[in-house]
Amino acid sequence: MDWIIAGLGNPGDKYDETRHNAGFRVADVLAARWGVKLKKLKFQSLCADAGGKLLLKPQLFMNRSGQAVRQAADFYKLPPERVLIIYDDVSLPTGRLRVRADGSDGGHNGVRDILYHLQSDRFPRVKIGVGAKAHPEMDLADWVLSPFSPDERKRIADAVLRAADAAETVIALGPEEAMNRFNGEPKPESPPPPNTTIP
Repeated sequence: MDWIIAGLGNPGDKYDETRHNAGFRVADVLAARWGVKLKKLKFQSLCADAGGKLLLKPQLFMNRSGQAVRQAADFYKLPPERVLIIYDDVSLPTGRLRVRADGSDGGHNGVRDILYHLQSDRFPRVKIGVGAKAHPEMDLADWVLSPFSPDERKRIADAVLRAADAAETVIALGPEEAMNRFNGEPKPESPPPPNTTIP
């Protein structure tokens, strides 16, 4: 296995359309593109082997995502630099992407748990903007577990597809190239996804 790609979210139908499950949605898009099914339960995750790429949807709930990611990384003896994490970010406007090669948790509990379990911040990540809280006094947990408004749905659907493109770019060409292509305002047309065949 050359890469682990983990889309973060919460298991259970009631969370499917929430802001916190943006990472799960990207994992589903990648699975469809790569012709695999996220059905096998291993590493406390739904996972699929996509020819050198292990796609994961951890099933431990967001705050314990790191346990699943660490189990997979330990099993395949992969360094953090080969573990790509895809997740929601409330500091970005809905639909905006940000790719990073490393960094802090930014207040995201799932990423905080991954940092703890990998004992490193040197894993690449694709962040999907889900917007700031609607009201300053609103509880953050309530916000990230809320669904998108009707006028946000098209933006987030487009962002999920672009995030999948960004993930494929990280794998094929590295995080720096993905940062150049996908950070900032969405382009009218995203670049086509690169060939992600692992040599």
